[in-house]
Amino acid sequence: MKIAIVTLDGFNEIDSFVALSILNRAKADGVNAAITAPGDTVTSMNGVSVTVQKPLSFIQEADAVLIGSGINTREHIDDAALIGELSLDPSRQLIGTQCSGVLFLYRMGLLPATITTDTKTRPLLARTDTVVEDRPLVAQGNIVTSGGCLSSGYLAGWFLAKALGLDKAMAILETVAPVGQRSQFGKQAREIIGKQLDIPAKRPLYC
Repeated sequence: MKIAIVTLDGFNEIDSFVALSILNRAKADGVNAAITAPGDTVTSMNGVSVTVQKPLSFIQEADAVLIGSGINTREHIDDAALIGELSLDPSRQLIGTQCSGVLFLYRMGLLPATITTDTKTRPLLARTDTVVEDRPLVAQGNIVTSGGCLSSGYLAGWFLAKALGLDKAMAILETVAPVGQRSQFGKQAREIIGKQLDIPAKRPLYC
């Protein structure tokens, strides 16, 4: 599975780097995630500049796309050229967003009927018909949304579970669990992710 982690200027480091680290722990199983962005470098909300691993065009060949949050999300979604390049296809791709990354789904007319997001983004979706739930992870069909920075582990786990099965995903997630909390963390992650694997897809609400 090829996974594009869409990482734009002003990005939240937790969203991109945590997912990158967790997902690439499954390289031996054919999972390969890459920081994907326009240009050669991209700078985070705290001024960390990193080298882009794959161009934005990589999205078109990716099996899954993860879009994180950042301080410039509202500006990015108003960039028509950028939105055109993203061109996501939930009929053939797994698509995941974290926090304000869900606004990309809104802009592209792919916002599911039920989502989750962070408290700062929630008011921006108040005029839509979508239901925002107080859960770390909400999936409908091939689209999954997550809320809160530390939900990144659950989001990465959902992608792994879709690709490799829940048991394998949990084994990988447990490698990043805090010492002394492996069992507790694994149980919680299994419950949260497992509940989001069999929700039937609903027709997206086009905005």
